[in-house]
Amino acid sequence: MTVRLIDTNIVSYQMKSHTLAVAYQPHLAGHTLAVSFQTVAELQEGAALAGWGVAKRAKLDAVLSNLLILHSDDDVCRKWAEVRVVRRGQPIGVADAWIAATALAFQLELVTHNPHDFRGIPGLVVITELKTA
Repeated sequence: MTVRLIDTNIVSYQMKSHTLAVAYQPHLAGHTLAVSFQTVAELQEGAALAGWGVAKRAKLDAVLSNLLILHSDDDVCRKWAEVRVVRRGQPIGVADAWIAATALAFQLELVTHNPHDFRGIPGLVVITELKTA
């Protein structure tokens, strides 16, 4: 079974039972799903900002427990630096750079509904359902 890295928005769609969750299901089914440590941080920040209570936070914890969480190491840090350098002319946010670096370091395809955030990154394979990608 192959591993695919899923972007924060894909996890969010799944948690909210958003209509886009169905669109991405064929890209997720049959794969081990992984997230970057950065996605975990973004989801935790969103929960804190929204003032989630115990029940919603427990749901988030349950979702995260079913995902492979990939943490930073020296290789991810090197890839992050490379991503930031290659995107100097079209700056990439710190969070997106960490997600891209995680995908590159672990040699994983990235499933996202925000492909424009990851354009121009050599070696990064992006899977999306966004029709204007």
